[in-house]
Amino acid sequence: MSVTQTDTILRASGLTRSFGRGSGMVKVLKGVDISIPAGRLIAFKGRSGSGKTTLINLLGALDRPSEGSVSFAGREMTELSDRERDKIRRQEMGLIFQSFALFPLMSAYENVEFVLRISGYPAKDRKEAAIRALDQVGLKPRMHHRPFELSGGEQQRTAIARAIAHRPKLVLADEPTAELDSKTGLHIIKLFRDLVQQNGISIVITTHDPAIMEIVDQVYELEDGQIVYAL
Repeated sequence: MSVTQTDTILRASGLTRSFGRGSGMVKVLKGVDISIPAGRLIAFKGRSGSGKTTLINLLGALDRPSEGSVSFAGREMTELSDRERDKIRRQEMGLIFQSFALFPLMSAYENVEFVLRISGYPAKDRKEAAIRALDQVGLKPRMHHRPFELSGGEQQRTAIARAIAHRPKLVLADEPTAELDSKTGLHIIKLFRDLVQQNGISIVITTHDPAIMEIVDQVYELEDGQIVYAL
C-alpha cells in the first residue's frame, strides 16, 4: 500500500498496557489516542516511567496492547499474527535503540548489510543500499570500521543507517540521544530532520531533552501513561 505525505501512517486508539495481575497489576498506558502523519518528525516527551518506551514498543509491534488498537499504513496490527507483524516490522519499519545494539565484530557496513539480509532485501541490491544509507548519515568513509573504532555519535549514525537502509515508511527511535553529549545529540536530531525531508519517511522519537523540541514537527507529552498535551 502506498502512503503519501498527507496520509496518516500510524494511528493508536484507546491504547492500554498493563503488567502483572490482581493487586499487583500496574497500568503503564491508560487509553492513549494518537495519529502520526506521514513525512513528519514526532517526539514523545516525558519523565522516566511516563510510558514512552512502552508506547514505542506497541507502535512498533514489539508488544501487544492490553486494550486498544494500532493501525500502520492502513493495516490493523493488533489483528495480525506474530509472524505477519514481524514481517511488517522487518520490511516497513526501522528501529533505533539508545544502546546502539550494533554487532561488535561486524564493521559498520556489515551491520547494515546484515539487517538488509534478514529483512529479505534483494541480494543484488544490498551492497548499494547499505553504502547509500551510510553515505546519507556521513559514514561512508568509516564504513569498514567496527563499533569499538567509532565514536558514540558514529555508532548511533550506524544504527540510523541500519534502520533506513531498506527505505522504511516509519522509523521508531527510543531515546536515541541518551548516550550522547548534547552537541552530538543535537546533530543526530538534525540528521533525523534531514532524513524526513529527503526521504519522506516518518520518524518518531522518545526523549526528555528540551533542546530537541524546537526541531521536531510535533511534540506529545506523556505523564503517568496518558498524553497530557500535544504541541
